[in-house]
Amino acid sequence: MKNIVILISGRGSNMEAIVNACQQEGWPARIAAVISNKASAGGLQFAASHGIATAVVDHKAFDSREAFDAELARVIDSFTPDVVVLAGFMRILTEGFVRHFDGRMLNIHPSLLPAFPGLHTHQQAIDAGCKLAGATVHFVTPELDHGPIVAQAAVPVLPTDTEDSLSARVLTQEHRIYPQAVRWMVEGQLDVGRDGKVCHRRGAPQVVWGG
Repeated sequence: MKNIVILISGRGSNMEAIVNACQQEGWPARIAAVISNKASAGGLQFAASHGIATAVVDHKAFDSREAFDAELARVIDSFTPDVVVLAGFMRILTEGFVRHFDGRMLNIHPSLLPAFPGLHTHQQAIDAGCKLAGATVHFVTPELDHGPIVAQAAVPVLPTDTEDSLSARVLTQEHRIYPQAVRWMVEGQLDVGRDGKVCHRRGAPQVVWGG
């Protein structure tokens, strides 16, 4: 039985999707904890209502990013994680923290990486005239919004799209690919080649097309 620790900063809709999939699909894993850097994060209530341990490590209580990351790593490690999942965790992590969880930590970014790292990805896609947008699940590396790509979901950018409407459609696809990617991790189905490319051992599709 593998232990999954999920980090959130807000409502945690991707966290909810992962929790539901884990419980409903009978993964050989359990959500060991949901941890937030904000006590006000709405997702903590959802986790507690599902019998999942919760913890808060308030970044404002620390004088440096390094000190915060050290305490966060200590709390995460107390749950003996096999997989660490960033689900809307709005903190830039130090290299030491990332190295500590190397090969065990996933993130989801709301663009088709390597396009549009950072914030406001949907508006960037619209402004650039992109015909496709989407989301990417990737292993976390010290470089922000980079790392080996596990899965992607693509949706068309419509002529009438606003940042909000495009974001909503992409989020629906995030809720599909993120639980699947975490399950693949739990089941040991992912191989990362020397070239940094991720393959599913059984050839499962790593791209999803949405509306």
